[in-house]
Amino acid sequence: MFKEHRTFTQWKQHAITIAGGNGRGDNLNKLWHPHGIYIHDQMQVIYIADSYNHRILAWIFGEDRGIVVAGDYRQGNKINQLYWPTDVILDENNSSLIICDSGNKRIVQWSLESRQDIQILMKNISCYGLIMNRNNGDLFISDRERHEVKRWRKDEKEGGGTIVAGGNGIGDQLNQFDYPTFLFVDREETVYVSDCSNHRVMKWLKGAQEGIIVAGGLGGGNNSNQLSYPQGLFINEIGDVYVADYDNHRIMCWPLGSQEGHTVVGGNGNGHKSNQLINPISFSFDHHNNLYFTDVGNSRIQQFELDRPNPTFS
Repeated sequence: MFKEHRTFTQWKQHAITIAGGNGRGDNLNKLWHPHGIYIHDQMQVIYIADSYNHRILAWIFGEDRGIVVAGDYRQGNKINQLYWPTDVILDENNSSLIICDSGNKRIVQWSLESRQDIQILMKNISCYGLIMNRNNGDLFISDRERHEVKRWRKDEKEGGGTIVAGGNGIGDQLNQFDYPTFLFVDREETVYVSDCSNHRVMKWLKGAQEGIIVAGGLGGGNNSNQLSYPQGLFINEIGDVYVADYDNHRIMCWPLGSQEGHTVVGGNGNGHKSNQLINPISFSFDHHNNLYFTDVGNSRIQQFELDRPNPTFS
């Protein structure tokens, strides 16, 4: 149960649409099954893996349409094409995007300064989610077919990476995953993984041979102690787990050490209203801790403004 003296961060319960929301399609004011997002606070832009349009969009806050910065409207496996991109991050050190080009089973780096400057970082990986360790630039990537998480170092040119979690086949044991999706990595290189088809979030300490269940793990469901196909992840400074509960149409917080979570936003059934979501996948925060997420079924990116801050949230 929750500790009574804890004050939890709260967000306003009605969202603002900041990208898309015009039905699904390939026009620049539309999205189609958006997946991963990355917010660049300084430039006031959000990068969107517009998955079924096989492109990455840069959408400046306040604008009514995005700009294609990687890929185009046609799927393909050429160096300048994407096929079902599922996640994107910005490497601010060299002004480039790093993309999970999932359908092509590769990780690509795409310069924002020259669309001709494209590199393949990893091949033959059924990537889904990725995150960068800001201390040293290492990438952590989930492989949904091999049911593992790999770490890739910058000096591994087209290398295979090193398994840091899972890699023991498909299953529900503590050393296994069943379709891992999004990731979070903290300063100690503890890896948190949305173990999607096991309906749980796993925590793997650096060098560990098995993980620890920190959310869910009681089968798919909509009770406060269950998840249903979890996706996006964020862990705050004290270890509270924020997770996109995909099939329950809500974002949840599981306090550190708790056996159950509480709904942060959503949870009002699937629908089109400003307090409803349909299958949230990825989410992120700006420097004001406003919450942004991909509302997949509504083909839009939503922003929930911070309502009541908490000093433990970072």
